[in-house]
Amino acid sequence: MTETPTNDAQQPGTQVLVEVSGTDERDAQAVFEALRASFASDRRPGDVPHEAAPDHPTVWAATFDVGAISGTARPPRLTAPVTLDVQGGYHAVDRLRTTLASTFRVRVVGTASGDQENEMQLRLENRPDHG
Repeated sequence: MTETPTNDAQQPGTQVLVEVSGTDERDAQAVFEALRASFASDRRPGDVPHEAAPDHPTVWAATFDVGAISGTARPPRLTAPVTLDVQGGYHAVDRLRTTLASTFRVRVVGTASGDQENEMQLRLENRPDHG
C-alpha cells in the first residue's frame, strides 16, 4: 500500500527507503517507531506492520525524510537482531544510520554504491546501555 507522504516540505535528496524483512512485526514496528520519532515518514503513526501470510516472507517498507530531525526516539527493546536495507543519497543514508546508532547498536553488513545513491544493509541490536 502506497500513501502520500505526510510531510509536504520534503526535499529532494533527503529521502531514504527503509525495508525490514526476516523479523517479526513487533521488531519491525519498533524500528519504524524509532525512525518516525526522528523523521517525517510516509507511514502514519499507528500504521502497524502486519505479517501478510505466516508461511511467506514479508517485507515492510517506509520512506523517511531525513532533511530535519524532529525528535529523539526512546530506545525500544528488540526481541532479536533486525536486518534492514536502506537506500537513498549518500548524506541521507549516513544521517539515518547515525540517528539509528543513537538508539540501537548498528553494524553495517553490506553496501552497494551508485553514482548518486547508496544502498546499505544494517544490522540492529539492542544497545547494552539501554537496558
